[in-house]
Amino acid sequence: MEYAGFILQKRKNRKKKMDEYVKLAKYTVEEYVRTKKRPALPADTPGELLEKRAGVFVSIHKKNGELRGCIGTIAPWEKNIAEEIVSNAISASTRDPRFDAVSADELDSLEINVDVLNEPEDISSADELDVKRYGVIVSCGTRRGLLLPDLDGVDTAGQQISIAMRKGGIYPGEDFKLQRFEVVRHR
Repeated sequence: MEYAGFILQKRKNRKKKMDEYVKLAKYTVEEYVRTKKRPALPADTPGELLEKRAGVFVSIHKKNGELRGCIGTIAPWEKNIAEEIVSNAISASTRDPRFDAVSADELDSLEINVDVLNEPEDISSADELDVKRYGVIVSCGTRRGLLLPDLDGVDTAGQQISIAMRKGGIYPGEDFKLQRFEVVRHR
């Protein structure tokens, strides 16, 4: 019994240390997976999440770091960052086409990150990328692929561009446009 109490206290402490962006994403995933209803924003949602707009990505990982879902928006679709987090947390947990929907049994074993995107800027070549600092958007006509910065296993701008091209359905040899962006990563 003493050990169970210790584990519960550790979980409470971990939640206390959790950033407000991640708290909202975690709350949303847990509520949606359990009820299948979009939760209302908590009454104590911080003002900065209600007053600003931005593109947001919500990434869900297993405790071992393995990706479990990731969905986001390059530019804002919702009225504020809080609503953007809610929409993308639901999508990342239930609509990422690479994975089955998250089940209630998994909830305690998941870690969630929230990336808030800064405005993209046009660049002329891969030389203007730093994979640790910048994410990349590759566009060709209406097709577009994005890769967030500082991802495990992505060590060069060439890898970053290649992955973003595949995600966007852009083939080698096609003319494409590059943009870079920075994120504020919340863990």
